[in-house]
Amino acid sequence: MDETFVRKMIRNCFYQYNHTEESVPLSDKDYEVLFTKILALHRQSAETELHEIIEDVVYEYLTK
Repeated sequence: MDETFVRKMIRNCFYQYNHTEESVPLSDKDYEVLFTKILALHRQSAETELHEIIEDVVYEYLTK
């Protein structure tokens, strides 16, 4: 899975929650943690679409 592509999808998901490019609250470490979690969930659940997994992970991150 291409990490750069997933990073863009994560960033775009934050835009849905009224963040701008400057206000996305993620460091490189945060992106790495989210990518690892997304990758693991995608491997476990091949039937679930990647964008759905990313939306769920970002929502969970924002609501912590």
